[in-house]
Amino acid sequence: MSALTLTLKTRPRQHVDMSPLVCQKLVGMTPADIAAIPLQTGNKTVRVDELFKIKGSDSQNLVIAGSFNKLDFIGKGLDGGSITIEGDCGAYLAQDMKAGMIRIDGNAGLYAGCEMKDGLLEINGNAGDFVGAALPGNKQGMKGGTILVKGNVGARAGDHMRRGVILVEGDAGDYCGARMVAGTIAVMGQTGRYLGYAMRRGTLLLWQQPQLSATFNDCGSHTLAFLPILFSSFKSLNSRFADSAQAFNRVQRYGGDMAETGKGEVLVRL
Repeated sequence: MSALTLTLKTRPRQHVDMSPLVCQKLVGMTPADIAAIPLQTGNKTVRVDELFKIKGSDSQNLVIAGSFNKLDFIGKGLDGGSITIEGDCGAYLAQDMKAGMIRIDGNAGLYAGCEMKDGLLEINGNAGDFVGAALPGNKQGMKGGTILVKGNVGARAGDHMRRGVILVEGDAGDYCGARMVAGTIAVMGQTGRYLGYAMRRGTLLLWQQPQLSATFNDCGSHTLAFLPILFSSFKSLNSRFADSAQAFNRVQRYGGDMAETGKGEVLVRL
């Protein structure tokens, strides 16, 4: 079977809620059934076939072609299968994702991977604010899985992060790792202000020296045996993180945030 491919026919003026189009909800549905699924856009609903050309039948391999930044909630709650996005997408990509794989060729909007539980999210462009974070009013963000961003991320990546891994090949904005409970965030590029603000536990792994607040203590330089094991877990990824030349085990360690429990750490490559 060929992948179920939805090709955007025309760009709607309002944002579109794409959450009904996830693999587990499409099991057993015919192309005609999928064509009739209602999608919310602004204050009205439209059928899938009003916005997309439909081709193929393998609903466990979904392709969204011609995507742009007003398609929100793609892959919300995905629980197996794969989604490939050709183009950009809007907010809440892979929200509450439980299993499977989502890959986007372009850029993602706000809250990509927010409250994600498992699976792999690969963003080949940039991502907006609150990657892997908690929704407004909630206290736990990403709880598992891996988010790989090959470009830059906005502010508050990993805000309230509980578990899992966020890998950023580019730069990260302000408040990266703010209010982290646990988990790992690795950033190859530059980081903004207030790194690790109010983090309780977790690890921030950096290739560049950051601007740290006075509530982080310099714990000296260390050779850490767990880092080669961590880097080996990235070998299957299509990423610079899989390149052995990027791996290291010698770091400068900073403990904090001492304004909280102080059990978090910032590890900077030496």
